[in-house]
Amino acid sequence: MLKNTLIDRKKYPPLNLPFYEVKVRRNEQQIQIFDRFRKKFIALTPEEWVRQHFANYLVNELNYPQSRLHIEFQMKYDRRLKRPDIAVIDDQGKYEILVECKAPHIKLDEAVFLQLTTYFSVLKPSFIVMTNGIHHIIGTHKPNEKNFVYIDTLPAYL
Repeated sequence: MLKNTLIDRKKYPPLNLPFYEVKVRRNEQQIQIFDRFRKKFIALTPEEWVRQHFANYLVNELNYPQSRLHIEFQMKYDRRLKRPDIAVIDDQGKYEILVECKAPHIKLDEAVFLQLTTYFSVLKPSFIVMTNGIHHIIGTHKPNEKNFVYIDTLPAYL
């Protein structure tokens, strides 16, 4: 296992998320990161850098059980397959949190919000998150409300 010297800090900058010890390796020409949730090494991209950090934040800092996280899973929308980044499922199998991750250099704009609300329209989670690892936008949707209410942080797992 190679050390973090494989990580280009310009491409994979420090994020506005708690530190966690990453496992990376070189596989031929590709740098890979170990995904503890999928239990395998996967290609390290700037978006994957954010996805892994945010998933670890949910488990390590907010205490969500690792078994409740779904990472890059498939869902159907308008006869198409989509792949949300992270979802947290509650005891009843309902989607509690839905997270859309972007690379650190990607602006969290209307296009990202539209992508996230497309997933929201099918999965109906209690909370939505847009993150590029630097900025996080968190919203909740109350029944009978027309718009999202933006909040500062996600609730911790109880």
